[in-house]
Amino acid sequence: MVSAQPGARGHRTGPQGRGWTTTADATAAQDLDAQLEPYRVELTGHCYRMPGSSLEAEDAVQDTLMRAWRSHGTFPGRSGLRSWLYRIATHVCLDMLSAGGRRARPMDLTGATPLARAALTPRPDSTWLEPVPDGRVLPSAQDPAEAVVAKESVRLAFVAALPQLPPRKRAVLLLREVPAWKASEVAELLDTAVASVNSALQRARATLAAWADRGARAAVSDPLDARQRTLLLDRCVRAFEGDDRAALTALPHGDAVMTMPPFDLWLSGAADITGFMTTVGASCAGSRLIPVAANGLPAYAPYEPDPEQGGWAPWALQVLEISAGRITGFRCFLDTARLFPLFEVPQQPAERHGPAVRDR
Repeated sequence: MVSAQPGARGHRTGPQGRGWTTTADATAAQDLDAQLEPYRVELTGHCYRMPGSSLEAEDAVQDTLMRAWRSHGTFPGRSGLRSWLYRIATHVCLDMLSAGGRRARPMDLTGATPLARAALTPRPDSTWLEPVPDGRVLPSAQDPAEAVVAKESVRLAFVAALPQLPPRKRAVLLLREVPAWKASEVAELLDTAVASVNSALQRARATLAAWADRGARAAVSDPLDARQRTLLLDRCVRAFEGDDRAALTALPHGDAVMTMPPFDLWLSGAADITGFMTTVGASCAGSRLIPVAANGLPAYAPYEPDPEQGGWAPWALQVLEISAGRITGFRCFLDTARLFPLFEVPQQPAERHGPAVRDR
């Protein structure tokens, strides 16, 4: 249920405690909750794409639903509810982005570092693009074509490209291309002219195309069928869990990249990536991996052996980008204290998770 009071991210409560004094009031509250809640996932996707932060997206959606509750007297009815909520959510995100700052990937900020000069230099959490669980941003019941668009629009490479656009152009692009709003609807939301919306959309597309042409990897191709994809991911799990260095060496594409926020280091090329795994990152040998799904891509919650405390210690949330039968991106996010609860994986694995991989 929607919470009308601030609280922990993702926490939902019913209408209790809102000051309703009659049964009719409580019934009306429950009815409004029931109408708002089905939009939570797609609103979270919209609010994630705007700033590129899963945690800020949770806050933005909570704020959106609270504003909707406060304005329930002007509630437009079921036919206009979705548009009304998108309007509120977009303005919440625009207010959030007005504070400045752009989230990015390490390769958007610095050049690749050769393995011989690799240094782990952290930057503040607010610097980095964050991963998001598929279940938080991808509605389960969608038209197949809409599902493809939704999945592509939360890929890390696409979300990383969006900060190249000013916030209002970003909103225009997303509203026109993801929920496929009409130009007139976007113009009304942003209090501008239809011609301005069309012009902003054209310039936004040109900006992202130019950014992609500069080698920014704005898209990830994945021509593998389901069986080939599963076999590749199974190989990945077996290589990590078995500390099979030969198998690890065979996984990355020749021009693959590896990133590790909050560190600004990023590595380019299979040789440097596998070299890092077997030297600086050797403590991760023999990791156990729990499969999850992030940003429309396969991902894992890996745990490394903990020789001091015994058992296992979480070390990253790892998102994989795949192209032409090889892994082109190892996106390792090291803030497990924040990300593991978001992805609903434990800080300590409860049981052995072998190399079986769920098809995504």
